[in-house]
Amino acid sequence: MYKKILLAVDGSENSLRATEEAKKIAKIETDAIVDILYVNVPPKTAREILLEPSKEEQDKARQARISPVEKILNDAGVKNKVSIVTGEASPTIIQHANTTGAEIIVIGSRGLNAVQKFVLGGVSNEVVQKATMPVLLVK
Repeated sequence: MYKKILLAVDGSENSLRATEEAKKIAKIETDAIVDILYVNVPPKTAREILLEPSKEEQDKARQARISPVEKILNDAGVKNKVSIVTGEASPTIIQHANTTGAEIIVIGSRGLNAVQKFVLGGVSNEVVQKATMPVLLVK
């Protein structure tokens, strides 16, 4: 089935549900590996830049978001690695998937309503629309 699984995470409950699905997929192939991808989105506005936490605070928060995902996969005996990249979420996820040769992207959905999707877009929606490989969207 799939041996190179890209799991995009952000620390949300939906990320944990996506992790469970990535785990199921990875358990099918003995040599499958899950690439846990966390995207650092740079601040966009002057306010965000001024309020940006220190590097240590960012590292601590990022680790708190990634650790539960690693635990789920490690406890299940699923090979995994962590990739941390910086950029806009959707294009960065797609670029990373293409660069690493991912065979499937697993991503959680934030569950935006129609108005929110129209105004905010949606990372998972954009990944589904623009990725060239299969995408499993987990609600």
